[in-house]
Amino acid sequence: MIEAKVFMGSKEIEKLETGERRSPYSGEVVSTFPICSAEDAKEALNVARDAFEVAKKSPLSQRIAWLRDVAKRLKEQKELFAKTITDEIGKPLMFSRVEVDRCVETIELTADALTHLRGETIPTDATFSGKKSTAFWRRVPAGVVVAITPFNFPLNLAAHKLAPALGAGCSVVLKPTPEAPVTGYLFAKLFIESEYAIENALSVVYGDAEVGSALVTSDIPRVISFTGSVPVGNIITKSAGIKKVSLELGGNAATFVEKSADISHAAARCAFGAFVNSGQVCISLQRIYVDSCIYDEFAEAIAKETKKLKVGSPYDDDTFMGPLINEEAKDRAMSWVESAKKEGARAIAGGELVDGIFAPTVIADVRDDMQIVCEEVFAPIVSLVKVESFDEAVKKMNDSPYGLQFSIFTNDLKMMQQALDQFECGGIVVNDVPTVRFDIQPYGGMKLSGVGREGPQFALEEFTEIQSVVIF
Repeated sequence: MIEAKVFMGSKEIEKLETGERRSPYSGEVVSTFPICSAEDAKEALNVARDAFEVAKKSPLSQRIAWLRDVAKRLKEQKELFAKTITDEIGKPLMFSRVEVDRCVETIELTADALTHLRGETIPTDATFSGKKSTAFWRRVPAGVVVAITPFNFPLNLAAHKLAPALGAGCSVVLKPTPEAPVTGYLFAKLFIESEYAIENALSVVYGDAEVGSALVTSDIPRVISFTGSVPVGNIITKSAGIKKVSLELGGNAATFVEKSADISHAAARCAFGAFVNSGQVCISLQRIYVDSCIYDEFAEAIAKETKKLKVGSPYDDDTFMGPLINEEAKDRAMSWVESAKKEGARAIAGGELVDGIFAPTVIADVRDDMQIVCEEVFAPIVSLVKVESFDEAVKKMNDSPYGLQFSIFTNDLKMMQQALDQFECGGIVVNDVPTVRFDIQPYGGMKLSGVGREGPQFALEEFTEIQSVVIF
């Protein structure tokens, strides 16, 4: 069992008071972590403020070499990181390995993107009021960054913050998710122990609301980068003050399966998109709007695909879905299903526990007024809604406070174009599920789903400022 430690800059700190993290699958203690206070958060910010003066002057070549070194050593320790993720959050081992691979790619993509971080010259004599000069704009490091990460992808989503922030020349205080403290600790350690590391540029503290509030409300950070729930994002927005705030929040991802679509392909992909990572994904497929002409056929197909999925121990290589993050999440999922049934819907797959694990669940005959389609479920539950046309589907899909990612299954080119024009969301996928995310792409939402974008090239913009220069 590994014990997470505090990093005050590059210095590892031990604290007397510690907490335990228990496996969502076995209930056994799998890691321990230090219990931090608001004072610890303030100390880490002070360290970061001083470190930024060094970080912003560091050569770009050093920062690129730093990221590549971390990626290399992470690849070498793939099994350790994968098992740690599985231990702490119950993610099936095969998907934990995928997360490590993606994390390596995210860091490498960021190193590549740093070579393209540039500005451009400005013709200041383009107007009569102007004057001939040498003028340009460039991007410079923004300052101290506070990075707050979630449990569902505790490694790769940390990489989407740390790699571009440190690569841009910022200093960072990381508060990893309480559900995966050792994952965050081991990842930070790769950065801190690298031969190319900028001294004290990365600090790590642990905690919930008290520590988070101290980080967010301080005058020291210039950027707050948060991935998590809408209620917490709302608190951050109101309490951060004048800072750059990047928020990747909740979603209620939807797709429309149109009558020209390949039903077997759509059903298989929808089962994957709804139940991967136990539905604990911001872009997990939650609402499926199906053309009435093919509704019954599609319902039968997705129920069949869902029942094929192996549910069980996350340590078995062929397990597709393991446990939810905790008992509270499991109880909440059961309550969603019971509520839908009372309102007239029916479970055509799942809806019960399998060896103590909430099974992947397909709910049919769902109506718009049912609670199960109005809020983010964040569990392995997907709802089928019958519609008569594309116009009805798009209206229902957009009728949500969230707008992260949508998709459409169709072989109608004109309908695909209509979807691109009318979907109100940050990302659109055609002929696959909205759960698709490539780390190289811009990622983020509209409405309550957040502000700002992730993806190495785009995150670098979040962690830098535009500076204008005029030389006479």
